Amino acid sequence: MEKILERYERDCYAEKALTYSEPEFQGNWYQEYAKLKAKIEALHKSQRHLMGEQLDSLSLKEQQQLEHQLDTSLKRIRSRKHQVMLDSITELQRKVKQLQEQNKGLEEELMENQKLKAVAQQAQWEQQNPPAFLVAGSHPTLCIGTYRGEGAAQAHVRNCSSLLPPWMHRHPNG
Repeated sequence: MEKILERYERDCYAEKALTYSEPEFQGNWYQEYAKLKAKIEALHKSQRHLMGEQLDSLSLKEQQQLEHQLDTSLKRIRSRKHQVMLDSITELQRKVKQLQEQNKGLEEELMENQKLKAVAQQAQWEQQNPPAFLVAGSHPTLCIGTYRGEGAAQAHVRNCSSLLPPWMHRHPNG
């Protein structure tokens, strides 16, 4: 049964191949070629008209149709351009929002790091500069005013002045 089907298909294809090689079919190919060639030429002519070339051969009605076609095309182009710009603006706004959120997170992280750094610097400073009353052999004294004259008294003021801020070191008369 399969052999019969194969022979049938082979004979059908052979018959079709013979009909395609007949002169009538070749004439159809020639007609098809001529139609396609005329269509291509019409498209080239239309393209030249749309580009503004060879408009002298057009009648007033054809020029009006061409103008209407150009207006319609221009409206479509502007509409598409407008849509692309809106899409672009929306995308850019989304990116701006994302960057602002990222910036806010980085600012918070920076503030956190600055706080940690300040605490570490304070601890280091306190470790390097213990309070005067904790230093062995020193006695907290309040030195107000200055002594004039004796070198020992001035030395005492200098030692005491390390505990006072600089603006309190000067005597109002001196």
